[in-house]
Amino acid sequence: MFEFIRTHQRLMQFLLLLFIFPSFAFFGLEGYSRLTDDSGVAKVAGQTITKEEWDAAHRQQLDRMRQVYGQQFDAKLFDTPETRRAILDNLIAQRALGAEVAASKLVVPDQALQQSILQIPGLTKPDGSFDNEQYRVLLAAQGLTPKSYEAGLRREMALQQLNAAIQTTAFAPKTVSENLSNLNDQERTVQMLNFKPDTYASQVKVTDEMLQAFYDKNGRRFETPEQASIEYVVLDAAAVAAQSAVTDDDIKSYYEQNKKQYSTDEQRRASHILITVKKDAPAADKAAAKAKAEGLAAQLRKNPGDFAKLAKANSQDPGSAENGGDLGYFGHGAMVKPFEDAAFSLKQGEISAPVESDFGYHVIEVTGIKPAAVKSLDSVKDEIAGEIKKQIAAKKYSEMADQFGNLVYENGDSLKAVSDKLKLKIQTASGVMRNPNPAAGAAPFNNAKFLTALFTDDVIKSKHNTEAVQVAPNTLVAGRITEYKPVAKRPFDEVKADVQKAVLLQEEQALAVKAGQARLAELQAKDDGAGFSDAKVVSRVKADGWTEEAFNAVMKADTTKLPSYVGAETLGLGYQIYRVTKVEQPKAVDAARRKTEQDQIANALSQQEALAYLGFLREKAKTKLLKGAATVSADDAAK
Repeated sequence: MFEFIRTHQRLMQFLLLLFIFPSFAFFGLEGYSRLTDDSGVAKVAGQTITKEEWDAAHRQQLDRMRQVYGQQFDAKLFDTPETRRAILDNLIAQRALGAEVAASKLVVPDQALQQSILQIPGLTKPDGSFDNEQYRVLLAAQGLTPKSYEAGLRREMALQQLNAAIQTTAFAPKTVSENLSNLNDQERTVQMLNFKPDTYASQVKVTDEMLQAFYDKNGRRFETPEQASIEYVVLDAAAVAAQSAVTDDDIKSYYEQNKKQYSTDEQRRASHILITVKKDAPAADKAAAKAKAEGLAAQLRKNPGDFAKLAKANSQDPGSAENGGDLGYFGHGAMVKPFEDAAFSLKQGEISAPVESDFGYHVIEVTGIKPAAVKSLDSVKDEIAGEIKKQIAAKKYSEMADQFGNLVYENGDSLKAVSDKLKLKIQTASGVMRNPNPAAGAAPFNNAKFLTALFTDDVIKSKHNTEAVQVAPNTLVAGRITEYKPVAKRPFDEVKADVQKAVLLQEEQALAVKAGQARLAELQAKDDGAGFSDAKVVSRVKADGWTEEAFNAVMKADTTKLPSYVGAETLGLGYQIYRVTKVEQPKAVDAARRKTEQDQIANALSQQEALAYLGFLREKAKTKLLKGAATVSADDAAK
């Protein structure tokens, strides 16, 4: 159970999203109230949910699933009456929760709202400040304003408060979690007998009729995918910056205002000998330390070349003594005072008198000086021009983004208007498919949101432009299809060799399964370990190297009497018989994992409590399903 949840997180997220509230369909519509003749589809706490809201929520759900699952997403699996009803249940539950939030007078403080917005990725400038302009652009691309988004976010956070108050009360009984963890840890010792397909190749006879039948039945295997040749334009920071003129006067002014940014302060390299003494040490101890430091300073003035040798022998600074007292280069503020003052007052090669600090007495020699320097304007001219362009582009992007969207929409049959007006290059791509292609990498057109907009009936059939699609922060893309190739089935003669291989494998597989099942029946009647592989141990937490079919068969095997035999067919690999000879618990358990499993169980129980609470809120809100809930949506009617 736990491994399934871990390895199917995206699927579980979808199920929780779509069915976070129990479906009315489980209990029958009349379980809530009889259908009334009121307009709309449901009434909750006196407010009507309209058919338009229901349809919009359904379309949004399909769009989210398409973006999450890409090529694996099949709209037909989710575009069903059951799915629509579950989405309606979601809307009803949200309204019931909203009514309770209002009745309970739950309030989300402005500070909490602000913190939530600040956590949105991509809205922080390089200097750490909030990028308000990008925030507005991001919302505008979704048809929202800051006011409408923040009102919705405030409602959502209030709903979360209410949910959290219920869910945090759940806990997992220890006996329940222990029993489930024991089941999870249970180890089974298994041997395998394999019936491989290629063993039966000589028994297979493939006819032309078989090939044609396979081709007709499996036509989708031999299709060329839908693809298109497209034109597209991109509006991003680089395109805006390229149109941002910067004069020499602008560069010079920026340089003068930010001269410190291009300056380096004076740095000094020094060595020292430290004689330590505590700040609050007796006067006699301080005097002794100072006298020793003075003696060393006197020796060094006579023989400056002995500094490294004396530092190694006498310095009590463990960080520098082994290096002959060398401290490397440092600037103002890097060293404690008055050490720093003394080091910056000495000439190179000069040795100081003992300098007292909180650590004791230092004898200092300056061994190198790097004077302060300022980079010339010419050396940083290109860097400054680039920075100015960035600043101009940041201010200009919002204005150009509005123009981009309008021009793409108002001149729907061509990208020439937006290209000419905003000086954007019309780019092309071929072999573009409905889902992102790994071979195209990070190309702007190879984005799930843009491809969703591109492969619509209006764009395909009418050759209209897509809408402006934000594919990344400060990046808008619009495109149109110039040539469209629908899905096409390849001719039989072209794929006959592939069909031959597939039919041969299919027939070999069938013979292997037949032989394996016959042998399984014999072994279940009479135990015989001959021919089986060496034993392996498998558990629900140690399933590496096992196919899903094999693992499921072994873990479902009846072990009340051992040895136990089960079989499993693995497509393309034949048929395997598994002989379970031992079932036991491991000698040592993973305490950390068991704690995680207990938390997962508690979370599941908290969801149950939340669902029960939602049922109560539905009743409290006097929920009624209206006549419109029994009909198909506008989308269904159009099909």
